[in-house]
Amino acid sequence: MWRWPVVAKRRDAVNAVKWKVFAIAAKLISLAAQSWGDIDMNPSLAMEVEKARKAWVPNDNITRAIKKWTWEDKEAAVITEIVYEWYAAGGVSLMISTLTDNKNRTVANIRHIFAKYSWNMWESWAVSWMFHRKGIIFIDPSKHTSDEIEELVFETDAQDFISEDWYIKIISEVEDFNSVVKFFEEKNISILESKIAFIPDTETEITEFDKVLKFTKMMEAFDEDEDVNTVSTNEIIDEKLQKEVNEFIEKNTFRT
Repeated sequence: MWRWPVVAKRRDAVNAVKWKVFAIAAKLISLAAQSWGDIDMNPSLAMEVEKARKAWVPNDNITRAIKKWTWEDKEAAVITEIVYEWYAAGGVSLMISTLTDNKNRTVANIRHIFAKYSWNMWESWAVSWMFHRKGIIFIDPSKHTSDEIEELVFETDAQDFISEDWYIKIISEVEDFNSVVKFFEEKNISILESKIAFIPDTETEITEFDKVLKFTKMMEAFDEDEDVNTVSTNEIIDEKLQKEVNEFIEKNTFRT
């Protein structure tokens, strides 16, 4: 399922590829600018711009992204969010959120990834009924104690608070997300990541090595795709089994 330790490991390599980080940031800014292109009047846009700056996205990229939705850039392609859903072998469900300026390219790439790893794409509402879209904020536990964050959570409209060794997770309704993020930023809390994503109601365990291998490779492929923003799933994989799969991939990866 969508949780920080898994995502962090998967994205270590992706974050090194700046074009992917910059591209997604620009698309999120473009979407936020749709309602209003003035940062001072649009909290959602202001938040996306701030996140982009923290990711070292150049100011020129940010300016162009805003112009895409304010139509100042006459040649800019419209950015659209499209969510694809799958019900995969073994009962694992996936919600793939994409940001694209070319629907045909995106759906072709997504279908190719699933076909390559023997997973099937389903029609709308096949799995979305078991997911809920929420705001998710990850706090660095090495800089803030669980008690400190829990006390602050009660001052916000957040729905849930989860503390683990690797992260502290705060969940909110989508409409409360921006205000909750702003609250913690104003308190100088170290936010590892914040975004809107799907959270599953139920979880499904994958126990076979081959299926875990395919699933892991598939997730890597989604991370590398230029249009994929978030991937939300309901899988559970035993830590020991996942480690075996990761070691197998590392051992069999060709390096130049």
